[in-house]
Amino acid sequence: MKFRVERDVLGDAVSWVARALPTRPVVPVLSGLLLHAEGDGLQLSCFDYEVSARATVPAEVGEPGSALVPGRLLAEIARNLPVADVDVSTTADMVMLTCGSAEFALVSLSRAEYPALPEVPDVLGTVDGGLLATAAAQVVPAASRDDTLPMLTGACLEFDGPALTAAATDRYRMAVRRLPWEPAQPLARRSVLVPARTLADVARTMAPGKPVTIAVAQPARDGVRPADGLICFEGGGRRLTARLIGTEFIRYEARFPAEFAASAELPAGPFTEAVRRVSLVAERGAAVQLAFRRDVVVVEAQSEGRARAVESVPARLDGQDQVLSFNPQYLLDGLTAAPLTGSGAAAATGHPADRIRLQFSGPARPALITWLPGDRDTEPDPSGDEPAEGNGAVPVAVAASAGGDPAEPGVRPTFRYLVVPLRAAAR
Repeated sequence: MKFRVERDVLGDAVSWVARALPTRPVVPVLSGLLLHAEGDGLQLSCFDYEVSARATVPAEVGEPGSALVPGRLLAEIARNLPVADVDVSTTADMVMLTCGSAEFALVSLSRAEYPALPEVPDVLGTVDGGLLATAAAQVVPAASRDDTLPMLTGACLEFDGPALTAAATDRYRMAVRRLPWEPAQPLARRSVLVPARTLADVARTMAPGKPVTIAVAQPARDGVRPADGLICFEGGGRRLTARLIGTEFIRYEARFPAEFAASAELPAGPFTEAVRRVSLVAERGAAVQLAFRRDVVVVEAQSEGRARAVESVPARLDGQDQVLSFNPQYLLDGLTAAPLTGSGAAAATGHPADRIRLQFSGPARPALITWLPGDRDTEPDPSGDEPAEGNGAVPVAVAASAGGDPAEPGVRPTFRYLVVPLRAAAR
């Protein structure tokens, strides 16, 4: 094998593929990154029986061939190469890499036990890379990192006609994003549960305006989980596959309050910055308190005996005064994600929502904060299981003003974020 490739092109591709390498491979050979040069391109890939990544980049191929090299070591080398084209060749059991005055010799790993990349299942449809990346960035922070509850570590992708919905929860907050997509053929409503980390890697990969195909093969119905129970995202010369999580997601639409007793509107930017500044004095585990009055919301936090911060933001309240307290990071995750809602250029550039609307429901339901679209006619109709009875805290709904794309009638991008208050009170 012998080829030449641009340094930055190689470094970017190696870095992306190496993210899918297992931290503790069950078999040492799975820590390898496979290089395959042929025609006018170089293919880099890895697979550990759970996740696979493949990137194809242009290269000047002198001699076609393949080699398996230590993946993380190659990624470190690629990040630190001098500015020059990279020449790679194989000799005996060594892979030689030369870039300018720098030379590296890597021991080639045995390919006898290395698995073949999984086959791509049937394509379900196509979505804009920018919209998918934005949706992933909004939803993934709400997924749990506790591996003892696999269902909560995933993101649910629901395909329903021309709409694609992503949802995730860790029991303390929930994020739901709806966006338009193009199904390959008439498709009945179906959903899959994808590892949140996979969706996060997708967000780092896909570019606005570039189509991304989504292909899914679900496990057999007899309970046996075959090798093709996976999801595949492909676009821009990159392919990422992952095993589906073999369980069903919660009926998340039923968690949204059906009615609201009060609401408040306020500027998104100033409110977000106020919460960010005030939370600087909150100790670990401490809350940020939001006190809503007729024309203002007072944001307050303190660390016992050390510091206190208070800031006011203009607001328009319709209904009774409210005082609620939240985990500051959970609150900020939703506040910073909501402005990304939109479609087309708005989503790709992170066009901000000018105002948000907070909606308060009655005390008999679990305490929630919900970001909804600016137009009430896009709210979902609650169905299925009723929300569980809570601790008497007041549910709250927050609406981010974000219009849909006129070219996409009937599928208005929306983002909703729910978070459980730490306590609620009335003054």
